[in-house]
Amino acid sequence: MPAEPTILAFACQCCACTAADAAGALHLEYPTAVRIIRLPCAGRVDSTQIMAALESGADAVMVAGCPEGDCHFVDGNARAAARVRSVQELLNEAGLEPERLSMVHVTARDGAGFARLASEATERAKALGPNPLASDASTGETP
Repeated sequence: MPAEPTILAFACQCCACTAADAAGALHLEYPTAVRIIRLPCAGRVDSTQIMAALESGADAVMVAGCPEGDCHFVDGNARAAARVRSVQELLNEAGLEPERLSMVHVTARDGAGFARLASEATERAKALGPNPLASDASTGETP
């Protein structure tokens, strides 16, 4: 496993991506292995996308949306949170750690918050160890 685990962040463009940009503008550091996929809204993330990220070898997945009750698309962040809980249940049933998936909320101006959340997701992934599916992703084999 590389020094830092790979974290795939599905991030809403209204708040989470803006917060990540703010972190950069403020020269705040967060792990370089955090890969951001910009979405119009966190509510657009699909369960199959989350599972595909893990099956492709990401050590953890973070879904980042607007603050609870303050979604730019009314209830997109609530839909995303429900999907995350559902996938966490599936991961648990499959014998994988549900902690590999997290739902976070951040305001657009909170660059420090985004950096902290990305670092926390990375530390959680480090504690869990390598994604057991990652070795299978490199060989193309299914577990």
